[in-house]
Amino acid sequence: MARNDTDERLRSIPIFSELSKKELRAVSRLMTEVEVREGRSLTRQGEVGREFMIIMRGTAVVRRSGRKVADLGPGDFLGELAVLSGAPRTADVVATSDMTLETLNRREFMSLLDESAAIAKKILIGAVKRLHELDSSKTA
Repeated sequence: MARNDTDERLRSIPIFSELSKKELRAVSRLMTEVEVREGRSLTRQGEVGREFMIIMRGTAVVRRSGRKVADLGPGDFLGELAVLSGAPRTADVVATSDMTLETLNRREFMSLLDESAAIAKKILIGAVKRLHELDSSKTA
């Protein structure tokens, strides 16, 4: 896919919606597009996480300790907790359709956070919400 197309698709994702064209291009250059087949595991609970992923096309299911906790689709992101903290993945995520992902490895992800306070804020808020959900599910 052409980078201009990727830039425009990134703009449609809430965490990137407020970025300038220049900032979007910078983000786009860091990312790697990955095609994923239905049924493929994106993350495994307990394993070390090395990538942050943004769903551009397709759907996935999130399971924690075998229990379904969420469905994900275009615009959703995952992997930020493990990449930020170096802690093991908190859930299994499996593609429920063929998917297109944009990925960043840990170094690229940290570079992105350093370069954009707006993105850093949105990702960190998302991470805190996920931690809260995880903590709530342990006490339920």
